[in-house]
Amino acid sequence: MGEKPRITGFEVIQFDLPPMEDMGTDYNGFNTIYEQGSTIPRQGSVLRMYTSVGVTGEIASGAGLVAQARYRDYLLGKNPLERERIYQDLKRALRQQARMGMAQIDVLLWDFAGKYYNAPVYELLGGHIKPLPCYASTTHGDHNGGLDSPQAYADFAERCLELGYPAFKIHGWGNSETALEIATIHEVGRRVGGRMDLLIDPACELETFGDALKVGWACDEEKFFWLEDPYKDGGISQFAHRKLRQMIRTPLLLTEHVRTLEPHIDFALADATDFLRGDIGYDGITGVMKLAHASEGLGIDIEIHGPGPAQRHCMTSIRNTNYYEMGLVHPCNKGTFSTQIYTNYEDSLEAIDAQGNVYAPEGPGLGVEFDWDWIEKHETNRAKFD
Repeated sequence: MGEKPRITGFEVIQFDLPPMEDMGTDYNGFNTIYEQGSTIPRQGSVLRMYTSVGVTGEIASGAGLVAQARYRDYLLGKNPLERERIYQDLKRALRQQARMGMAQIDVLLWDFAGKYYNAPVYELLGGHIKPLPCYASTTHGDHNGGLDSPQAYADFAERCLELGYPAFKIHGWGNSETALEIATIHEVGRRVGGRMDLLIDPACELETFGDALKVGWACDEEKFFWLEDPYKDGGISQFAHRKLRQMIRTPLLLTEHVRTLEPHIDFALADATDFLRGDIGYDGITGVMKLAHASEGLGIDIEIHGPGPAQRHCMTSIRNTNYYEMGLVHPCNKGTFSTQIYTNYEDSLEAIDAQGNVYAPEGPGLGVEFDWDWIEKHETNRAKFD
């Protein structure tokens, strides 16, 4: 047997990204919406992991845990192939911090493993390359001439259908504009229902259980594929969503806002959701694959949150999943994407084939190639940790 690899250090490269153009925020400054002439500044970073065997793991992410001495000291010297051990240790250590930060380390370890074995991550997960059908996932509604009416949403749904998307997801209005939300459901359903799967995510903006119930009844009428995180419990109340499931027919998608395997499965066993949400940005590849297999054992589907290379690798390796989230998109601008740091990877409204599919990258590891010339040109800071 050859030398076991060891983690020898980390490097964080920070840079300015192009601002989001024609974008602003809504009533409380949290939701991103269309606003002509306004821009939102953005920063990005790449996290590198160096090892004793000369193979480097790389992800587009912040400094995270490696900027904190206690976690960096834990990681240095570890075998980066021992992902399960590291996952379980960090899961316990971060129990008081909602396990935030462990996902980035986990994805970094998977990128290293793929490069170490000269294989794409999906192959290490047992997957095979296949088309990943997408849903167009909108920004929130605005009152600025963009997604500013039920008709505007329906127009955009028709455009997405023409592009090839098999499904369309509404992120509606902030501040619990329930009547407008319901009108949008009916207008989009009238225009493209039966030709696309329709989804809605109020993003926990609806004020009351009653508002969620009314929106659910509207979804029932238009045969929506799912209703996601409807109201201001924050997407965490098993009791409330079990009650909602008893009163509407539209399937629920919950658990974006709980962390790690056990609370997700508790939600399903409490009859509080129909689909489970898996989030690689919170639970990593290891955590999401655990959840996918547990969901399969329960006979239900897992839906992956957000776009990205790791998301594509996981979906390529999972049977019980339906759609890749292409978001956030908007009819009047380029949306919220920031994939200009890559030379061979893109997420955007038009980054689909004629059937509305995308595919996992096929290179070693995550399979993405960073545009180092672009990154260095826009670099603002660099820090090494060893």
